[in-house]
Amino acid sequence: MTDRYGEAYLGFRWQVPPRYNIAQSTCRRWADDPKRPALLWEDESGETRALTYAQLLAQANRCSNALAGLGIARGDRVAILLPQRTETVAAYLACFQMGAIAVPLSFLFGPEALAYRLADSGARVAIVDAQTLPNLWAVRDSLPGLETIIGVAGAREAGTQAWDGLLAQASEAFEPVDTAPADPAVIIYTSGTTGPPKGALMPHSTLLGNLPGFEHSHDGFPREGDLFWSPADWAWTGGLWDALMPTLHHGQCILGYRGRFDAEKAFVLLEKYAIRNAFLFPTALKMMMKAFPSPRERFALRLRSMMSGGEAVGPAVFHWAREHLGVTINEIFGQTEMNYIVGNSHELWPVRPGSMGRAYPGHRIAVIDEAGLEVPRGTVGDVAVNRHWFDGTPDPVFFLGYWNNPEATQGKFSGEWCRTGDQARMDDDAYLWYEGRGDDMFKSAGYRIGPAEIENCLVRHAAVENCAVVPKPDETRGAIVKAFVRLAPGFTASEELADSIRAHAKANLAAFQCPREIEFIDALPMTTTGKVQRNVLRQREEEKQKSV
Repeated sequence: MTDRYGEAYLGFRWQVPPRYNIAQSTCRRWADDPKRPALLWEDESGETRALTYAQLLAQANRCSNALAGLGIARGDRVAILLPQRTETVAAYLACFQMGAIAVPLSFLFGPEALAYRLADSGARVAIVDAQTLPNLWAVRDSLPGLETIIGVAGAREAGTQAWDGLLAQASEAFEPVDTAPADPAVIIYTSGTTGPPKGALMPHSTLLGNLPGFEHSHDGFPREGDLFWSPADWAWTGGLWDALMPTLHHGQCILGYRGRFDAEKAFVLLEKYAIRNAFLFPTALKMMMKAFPSPRERFALRLRSMMSGGEAVGPAVFHWAREHLGVTINEIFGQTEMNYIVGNSHELWPVRPGSMGRAYPGHRIAVIDEAGLEVPRGTVGDVAVNRHWFDGTPDPVFFLGYWNNPEATQGKFSGEWCRTGDQARMDDDAYLWYEGRGDDMFKSAGYRIGPAEIENCLVRHAAVENCAVVPKPDETRGAIVKAFVRLAPGFTASEELADSIRAHAKANLAAFQCPREIEFIDALPMTTTGKVQRNVLRQREEEKQKSV
């Protein structure tokens, strides 16, 4: 194919208007068409709904008026503790158009995690459903600043306000506030893979900064007939900026599903709704690959584009998707503070399996050392993004800073470069190759080792559903390579199976990369965003060593 990367990248210019609001961009401008579909929704119980943009705006306007009646004003924080629901989208839009700051919190968070984030953000209102209310209620008394809890879909406790009742009394007419692109819109808490979660304060312009990556990773989105779905939690950067808001920005329809992720259900939804565009994180794809090696023998799929990110996809999943799903996965890379900055667009430039891709148009990317200087091509360093595009225009994707944490904000930057904390190397054609989080890298017998390549190899073994590689302290080598393995359905842990996995690694990796120890595990520790928490496993190994 013709490589058109240079044309797309160098010809790009940011067009950020002087006044901008996400609610206007994603809903209000489409609501004049009373029949334009915005949301399809399904619950694991079988309940379904469909909302047009006009209906969504009416609900958002009522929510804005209801929040205003509770005393919420510009700059106040509103916590949204909801899974994928129609009310979730309305609550976001309501906050955006009234200048309030949305604080999305995953429905998977336990009481302590919720208490920390609610107290840190100073949220005055929390919107919950029956699934999230119990965990919040357990810590309610420790949150004196939380004035009101609004319950959706029958979520009730003494003192909560009913969503339906509040909105029924509110007007469908609402005049949005005037906002600048740099005005705050959201506080999203980092996933906490390397320490206490930090609240990244995101401006309205964040959505604009995500659009080049979104459009390229879905190969020219939107096209006629496109319909989007992702199981990614709408409280997470991946669900909010990689799926929900970009789809609505383009006036397209997105499917929401409230229910536990299941490989078979994922294929059922893809078939039932004739999904054309999907974001599926690597963990989900691995589960789907192991459960249905040849899915098109059972499911009629109409996929046109697929993006994946959050962890390295790996060649095994990449080739399976191309052969058995009929799509080329466009892997992407980013993080909460500056998302969707690197990736692929296989119709414009060749995808190299295993690579994170190239810098997306609008984002200046480099691999830098500890001093903040660019390293030679092929050298491992810290992936960083510059505050400005080549013409001097500020990159709108950037966070404004960490909420109430100026020291951490300052530590994120080396001059004009913002460090991601992820290690990679850039080849001569500007493709980036992921090596792991900076603190996931380790040395064994003098060799510098990253977990990604080893894990990508192990998951190609038929018995391995997912895995994590960490260092185990060793007196002779400093550390040895240890693999924690979650087995695929139908396999039973045994020493013979461990030997088979080791033999597979030996046949495909350098000797120093091969796991010297394999431990089978029922469940890997995961963040709410689907990332393996290697730090948890690493700390476990260090504590075991101390107790010996």
